[in-house]
Amino acid sequence: MFVNPQSLRSAVPGVAVAVAVGLVATLVGMAVPVVGGPVPAVVMGAVVGWLVRRRQQRDGGTGGLGVLQPGVRFASSRVLQVAVVLLGAQLSIGSVLRIGAETLPVMLTTLVVCLTAAWGIGRLLRVSGALRTLIGVGTGICGASAIAAVTPVIGAVSADVAYAMSTIFLCNIAAVFVFPLVGHALGLSQHAFGVFAGTAVNDTSSVVATATVYGRQATDTAVVVKLVRTLMIIPIVVGLAGLEARRAAREQLASATAPGRAGVVGVFRLVPWFLIGFLVVVLLRTVGVVPAAAAPGFATAATFLITVALAAIGVSTDFGALRRAGFRPMLLGIVLWVLVAGASLGAQATFGLL
Repeated sequence: MFVNPQSLRSAVPGVAVAVAVGLVATLVGMAVPVVGGPVPAVVMGAVVGWLVRRRQQRDGGTGGLGVLQPGVRFASSRVLQVAVVLLGAQLSIGSVLRIGAETLPVMLTTLVVCLTAAWGIGRLLRVSGALRTLIGVGTGICGASAIAAVTPVIGAVSADVAYAMSTIFLCNIAAVFVFPLVGHALGLSQHAFGVFAGTAVNDTSSVVATATVYGRQATDTAVVVKLVRTLMIIPIVVGLAGLEARRAAREQLASATAPGRAGVVGVFRLVPWFLIGFLVVVLLRTVGVVPAAAAPGFATAATFLITVALAAIGVSTDFGALRRAGFRPMLLGIVLWVLVAGASLGAQATFGLL
């Protein structure tokens, strides 16, 4: 978790580039809220990375990132993890309780449908395990934030993160235009559409944009549902950490290396430090140490840090690996998006919310 001063100095060039790209992407997101900052950061970062690699090749190098590499690695991991911690300031235990049993069944239904389909359909489409996990949690929970939380746990490569983000972005744009039409065609109330948008649109900015098209009450409901939906990051990350630990233990046993340690220490090692930090901030928000008035500031900071981290991920993206992934991951994302939307409406009908 800690970094020595020399490593920090070597990280300065890469972090500076990531921050610069993040600032520009943030301005783009402010000008076009439906797009947001994270996705432009990935795109612009990828362009910067491509240009740097081309220059390295022209200068007779290997086509890598050179002095930018340490900082890009730092920004895409440590900065991203700090952002996840800050996301906890948007939530309190009270907000979870107030949402009530009315919307939780819908959220759980869409999450189960999405993750199950991501595993099954992803295998049928021969999408790699890490990539289908990123697309699944991004679609089922909260877009860039969920991808940010899961990436360090499963050790996803930059190409997978960039592809997952691109898929989420495509579905978000489609939702802004398609979902209000669906809502009016079905005669959904403001509340019902808010639940629909909050559970079936991936990224927070796109949830707000989609619900705003429908109406003010829909927007208020969608925002609350979306924030509670973000809490699903916790069990998902813990579960993935457990699976990764079991896989690592099996590999360790198979290679006949030193035996792993079981017991309480092993259990604690399953929980990433940034997830513990996230829970601590949620608790501080609940007891009032972090005041409600400070939540928007924390949210803005978290969004910017995610944008910087995704800019770094974009810079380190290997376009060759991205091309080799093919169309199948994008198809998986589109199928999951349609299934989640259908599951949200179906669950609302089942529980008498329509």
